[in-house]
Amino acid sequence: MAGVKGKSGGARLNAGGARPGAGRKPKSPPGESANVKTHGVTTELEPQDYGGALKRSKTEPVEISERDMLQLLQDIALGRVDASNTQVRAAIAAVQYTHAKKGEVSKKDEAGARARAAASGKNAVRQGPRLAVSNK
Repeated sequence: MAGVKGKSGGARLNAGGARPGAGRKPKSPPGESANVKTHGVTTELEPQDYGGALKRSKTEPVEISERDMLQLLQDIALGRVDASNTQVRAAIAAVQYTHAKKGEVSKKDEAGARARAAASGKNAVRQGPRLAVSNK
């Protein structure tokens, strides 16, 4: 009955309320990550003066044979070599002095170098005649 309190017919099917499966999904339990490197890294609790402890991790440098910095970075990226963060950052800083990026040479310089290479030999530009100067 319309307009009469309490006589609206009650709850109808699919008329609202909680839906099964709705809402944020529960968080999965933490497990072992495949990205965590344990080689060369030690984790320990450091006691504090005011109580409690801080979790600290120390990285120890891994012995790496002497090699080209670009090759070292490629080996680290492919997982062949384990290196500390300090070693990786040092390799990134050093590689720019041994290997130039492709974009560091301007297009004009590159075109000039190609023109000089093409103009050598038979197609070389010849010098003009030398003029004798007489200062009398």
